[in-house]
Amino acid sequence: MIQPPLVFSGTSNRKLAEEIARRMQTRVGNALVDRFKNDECRIEIRENVRGAEVFVVQSTCRSPQGATVNDSVMELLLIVDALKRASANRVTAVIPYYGYAKQDKKTKGREPISAKLVANMLQTAGADRIVTLDLHAAQIQGFFDIPVDNLMAAPTLCNYLKQEKLEGDKIVVVSPDAGGVPRAETFAKRLKASLAVIIKRRPEPDVSEVTHIVGDVQGKIAVVVDDMISTGGTLVKAAEALRRYGATDVYTLATHGIFAGDAIAQFEKSEINRVIVTDTIPRTIDSPKIEHLSIAQILADAIKRITSNRSVSELFNSDDSDPGPSDRPPPAAETELPPVAAAAV
Repeated sequence: MIQPPLVFSGTSNRKLAEEIARRMQTRVGNALVDRFKNDECRIEIRENVRGAEVFVVQSTCRSPQGATVNDSVMELLLIVDALKRASANRVTAVIPYYGYAKQDKKTKGREPISAKLVANMLQTAGADRIVTLDLHAAQIQGFFDIPVDNLMAAPTLCNYLKQEKLEGDKIVVVSPDAGGVPRAETFAKRLKASLAVIIKRRPEPDVSEVTHIVGDVQGKIAVVVDDMISTGGTLVKAAEALRRYGATDVYTLATHGIFAGDAIAQFEKSEINRVIVTDTIPRTIDSPKIEHLSIAQILADAIKRITSNRSVSELFNSDDSDPGPSDRPPPAAETELPPVAAAAV
């Protein structure tokens, strides 16, 4: 008989952890996650975990209570260490949003590779496995010497679009840059839609300019797909270009909604009809333009499959994956554009 897994959580996304536990018909484990008076993280596991299969749910992002990204990383490391020292059999770090992922390589001299350093720290703390969602760069999996399950939010996002009747010839799936084409192709295949790519250049760090679009967007609803939204500058400028060259509406989809700086204000004033993200990062500000979808079912199903030694990749084999209580995941033309003003991203 397989022993039910235990689920623990830090403070960065407690609501998601509770939803995962609810869908697994269990509860979040009893643990103290607090601060000492000198602001050091205080962790205490308050139930027996000896010999147990344990999953720690913690996005490495800012928490709704105001804790920083670094606080979230430290909480995760200390919880994993505490569980290993309490004789847990296997500890899996479930990291819906993997922070520091953008720093996955050196772009100039004397820079750190922060994503690799975070991977090293997780392994040193004692993590036996990593479960994450839509890594910014797939090669980050290679930074680990332990198993990594890089899940996809595509089934959840595509099912939302299908419910809104946004599929087929009426839409065009748009990649905001050349690097996102494989992701956009996945969406285009699931939605049976055409594909377009926005070509841009970066004259300086965190600034982008749209130069031209590859693909036909005339008279169609543009669905721009990305892995994360930070300040939103790139997507706002992309929407302006898409509208200028014939797109009737613009929807933006992303797995991780960081919404740094004045991103919310930019979207509310932009040409974008709606922004759809998942709850890998907790919602802190509401906006009528932003829709949050739950990713809990995919993570709950992955945890159940890992516990029972079943394939995780089977969750994403079907093009019509539908989230539910089962083990399935949750329900060329080139157009030259005139010069476009630089956008902060």
